[in-house]
Amino acid sequence: MTWWNIYVITIAFSAMLGLILTPIFRKLALLLDVVDKPAIQDHKAHKNVTPLFGGLSMCATWLITLMIGSYTPDFLAFHDFSPQIVNNLAGVFEVRPRLIAIIIGAVLITALGLIDDKTNLSAKVKFAGQLVISMFAVYYGNFRISIFILNPVLSFIVTVMWLLMIINAINFFDNMDGLAVGVAAIAFAFFAITGIIHNNYFVACLNAASLGTAIGFWFYNHSPATIFMGDSGSHFLGYTLGISGAMTTYYKSPLAASPLAILIPVFILSIPLFDFFSVIIIRMTIKEPVYIGDNNHLSHRFCKLGMTRKNAVFLIHLLSVIIGLSVIPLLWGDFFTGLICFIQACLILLLISVIQLTVIRRDKE
Repeated sequence: MTWWNIYVITIAFSAMLGLILTPIFRKLALLLDVVDKPAIQDHKAHKNVTPLFGGLSMCATWLITLMIGSYTPDFLAFHDFSPQIVNNLAGVFEVRPRLIAIIIGAVLITALGLIDDKTNLSAKVKFAGQLVISMFAVYYGNFRISIFILNPVLSFIVTVMWLLMIINAINFFDNMDGLAVGVAAIAFAFFAITGIIHNNYFVACLNAASLGTAIGFWFYNHSPATIFMGDSGSHFLGYTLGISGAMTTYYKSPLAASPLAILIPVFILSIPLFDFFSVIIIRMTIKEPVYIGDNNHLSHRFCKLGMTRKNAVFLIHLLSVIIGLSVIPLLWGDFFTGLICFIQACLILLLISVIQLTVIRRDKE
């Protein structure tokens, strides 16, 4: 057995587990009346009461997959495994404390989102919870965005801010059936690829489990969705994506010929980040609270151009794939190769900006 076998098995197992667990959590949500009621908020387009335990389903799937994967080596004979795997077994045991801290953070952030789904927490209380959990995960998970930052305290602060930004970006981005989980699955795939290319087995396996989890949930969340992820799901996905992005900075890697490789996580997550900042700017411009939901997201603007909701979601997924593919060569290309990839990704985002402005101007007429 090779690492490739492990990646494929991890993705397949977590996807199948998600397909099994999601209907169970859907029934449980209905039983406990943890549901999304569209009449409460005007900006919501769905008409039916929909269960909100998608976050619990994804977190449970992810947790079971990682725990089985982490502790399986304790019970196996390794004569059928490739020398590459056997030689890296010590690393499996070494990362367990980090993995446990990351898992605890995932459970806590999912619980925070679930409480918000049920009780509608104030923005300040929710942000305070996000901050505490992010600080815990970064400190005990022992991962940092340290590029160009020599001060450990500053590195810690930057990493926490990154995690908070991604959590809230995905929370904002969850506004159409299958949109957020589809973009998350694409991002997990690219993060896994970067880990595989650099033989970073921890990052690759973590994202393989996350990818399978997202795929399993997508089958129930794509249009027409029979279960929503809710804030618990958007917080879970944002948390795991933020951690993956913080671990995928390969500027100092021997394979990274260009310092532009540091931009890979930013561009892999560029679509939800672009939507996040553009919506904040729009809401500030019209003097509305930034934490109140509305119909000014990228997906909504595509619909205002005449697209169906399904087509708008598909287009955003396609853009995520295109930008991800355009920046992967930053992993091994020289500075000029990286510069071309960087410019190409920026032009794609500029194209989206032009579309945004076109719709905004038309709305004002």
